Amino acid sequence: MTANRRRGEIAAELDGKNHRLCLTLGALAELEASYAADDLAALVQRFSSGRLSATDMIRIIGAGLRGAGHELSDDEVGGMRAEGGVAGFAAIVADLLTTTFGAAPKAEDGRNP
Repeated sequence: MTANRRRGEIAAELDGKNHRLCLTLGALAELEASYAADDLAALVQRFSSGRLSATDMIRIIGAGLRGAGHELSDDEVGGMRAEGGVAGFAAIVADLLTTTFGAAPKAEDGRNP
């Protein structure tokens, strides 16, 4: 499966199958509603804290899957498996958020602020 990163898509293997994920405007609106966020800046602030719960990862991956056209509930996503377990899910989330919002800015010394 080929993902078009210019359109904000990534490819990820879940349950041994390749899936395309994309945080479309509809998927981002879904996340705003889930987190009672006023805007995208509030979502970015929440996600850039570096502290995501398992529920956060389920919501983000679920929204990305639905944004790419998969009809899966968050409950179904919560039952899926990724290569590497939790670390694999975290890598998928990081890739999806980076593709959607861009890379985190670097401080002058090369570290993330």
